[in-house]
Amino acid sequence: MAHSTCSVRDFTHVDFKTICSELKRPPQFHRKVWEWVYLVHQLRKHGVLKPGMRGIGFGVGTEALPSLFASLGVNVLATDAPPEIGVSAGWQSTSQFANNLNDLYQPDIVSRGQFEKHVTYAPCDMNAIDEHFSEYDFCWSSCCLEHLGSLQKGLDFIANSVEKTLKLGGVACHTTELNMSSNDKTIEDGSCVIYRHRDIEEFLNEMTHRGHKVEQFSVAPDTHSLDSYVDVPPYNHNPHLKLQLMGYVSTSVGLVITRGR
Repeated sequence: MAHSTCSVRDFTHVDFKTICSELKRPPQFHRKVWEWVYLVHQLRKHGVLKPGMRGIGFGVGTEALPSLFASLGVNVLATDAPPEIGVSAGWQSTSQFANNLNDLYQPDIVSRGQFEKHVTYAPCDMNAIDEHFSEYDFCWSSCCLEHLGSLQKGLDFIANSVEKTLKLGGVACHTTELNMSSNDKTIEDGSCVIYRHRDIEEFLNEMTHRGHKVEQFSVAPDTHSLDSYVDVPPYNHNPHLKLQLMGYVSTSVGLVITRGR
């Protein structure tokens, strides 16, 4: 995964298929699968998926990552929006919202005992992270920060996840939407926003100036015919690496930041 964005070349790598197997997910050409593999790959590369490490996940929905991390002996606090936010946004009806541990448990990945030993749950408003959520070795989110109300609120969340929830040297890994159509016009406010290249670059420069280490932001080249395919509504989801979203072509992008101070 040499680049920050979703591309076919990642899906063909043996390590990608290995992580899909760990997640008990088929390696289909879908950007959501890419996001989960990206998060596991990056966190593992940074050495934080080890027994006894502590991680906090935001907007976890019903994703398999808490179960996978628990199977590795990692202690996880899985969070999702408070019920009044998750239900009003309609995430519960689409199985993208969790409000207890039962919603998170994946029996094909980890035993119930191991899961309950290592995973706890708490509601969390990503626009107002509880001050008690601190001193973690890593944090993550998978394509949910674009739903916080505006471009700036999503970026503020990433900064807070680094500076409020992590210990020094802790690693934040987040995925979100990237606008592939324009570096000028985009959706800046509302229930779903789309980040431009310049939004990401300016934010990462700011985080560097604040003393943190950021992974290089790099857009993957379109080297395969499927990289140029855009899934349009109503989506068929295979392939689904790029999609038409509110008039723009969008794909998934990952950001990795290590807390420096």
